Amino acid sequence: MSKTRYILLLLCSLFFVQCLWNESEVEPSYLPLDDSEYPYADLPRLVIETVDFQQIRNKETEVPAFLQIYGKDIPESEVKYLTIKGRGNSSFEMTKYGYKLEFENKEALLGMPKNRDWALVALFCDRSFLRNYITYQLAKSLGDEFAPQLRFVELYLNRQYMGLYQLTETIKVGKNRVNIPENDSSFLFERSTTETDKPFFYSSLNHLFQIRSPKNVSDSSKAMLKNHIIAFETFLQTNAVTNLDSLANWIDVNDFARYFLIQEFSMNQDGNRRSAYLTWQKGSPIQAGPVWDFDLAYGISFHKVIEPTGWRVRDYGWNRYIFRNKAYQKKVRDFWNTHHTDFEVLLDTIDAMYPKLEKVSHNEFKRWPILDEEYMWPFVESVGSYPAAVDSLKSWIKRRIQWMDGNL
Repeated sequence: MSKTRYILLLLCSLFFVQCLWNESEVEPSYLPLDDSEYPYADLPRLVIETVDFQQIRNKETEVPAFLQIYGKDIPESEVKYLTIKGRGNSSFEMTKYGYKLEFENKEALLGMPKNRDWALVALFCDRSFLRNYITYQLAKSLGDEFAPQLRFVELYLNRQYMGLYQLTETIKVGKNRVNIPENDSSFLFERSTTETDKPFFYSSLNHLFQIRSPKNVSDSSKAMLKNHIIAFETFLQTNAVTNLDSLANWIDVNDFARYFLIQEFSMNQDGNRRSAYLTWQKGSPIQAGPVWDFDLAYGISFHKVIEPTGWRVRDYGWNRYIFRNKAYQKKVRDFWNTHHTDFEVLLDTIDAMYPKLEKVSHNEFKRWPILDEEYMWPFVESVGSYPAAVDSLKSWIKRRIQWMDGNL
């Protein structure tokens, strides 16, 4: 959004409704923060105020706003222009939900590379706060070309404390994000379950794909991608899929093996069903990833507690065809054995982050008292305390590693 558009939106709001700031001041010099009830917890505070305190009611309406980053006592950034709207699929229906931020100019936030687009992930389902964080760290250690960076922050929105959030890089094409060419034959697309206003198509296996890039995809480019996916799915249903060289003409088998293991190890409810990103450049194999959205993983889901045994995504979607290839199965086993330490290190990652989040957990669960919830959607069990939530995650990971060792 251009600065001119921001100014027009702001002036219109100032004209029709008395602004909380001085009428002669289009941009406030600072945003107030009252942390008397929720004291500083050694994390950055994001202070956001929408123009005239407009509510954020949906995922479509971009509400003009200002943002400032606070440290312990004073602001640590200037006031920045942005728009804010709701984000998430089922998570947007929860009591605490996430937001999409779009700045007027590219911003380097809390040490992360410059970009205009950012997400505030609510972490409502994950009472350990750690599932996204450890998975993105895992993907990076396993060699993923882009694993989203994130920072834990506390959010104040319209002078109300909203709790702990993850300020996260979004999945988009860019030099510091998904680094593929921006042209009419290079694609970033997402396996999804819900049609939106973004360009989409259904494959021959009735999988829904949304095209994320190119942004304004032409009909011919959309047809190119759709025809390629349909041709690939036709290949998957033939005996030729059992030949690894033939399979490698269609997909990056190493990339798919890594992506599969991350999803299967975590037993991600979304897995290859939703929030599953892929890239394809004409003349090259399809690549899997980046990884995204693991709040319903590592034992939690909307409907029940998931025990760390059994297969979650191997027999679903494309995987049930790809795993007919014995050589691919071996490649997955070899990748697991070679990178076994990377999965074990997740336990150390949790131990390192726990002390940094234990303090903020008091603020979070004061604002959102959900530790003992087991009947209110989406919760299915009580965890009792923040340390218990973290210990439960660690125990689940230990048992999942043992099961994978014995069954891969």
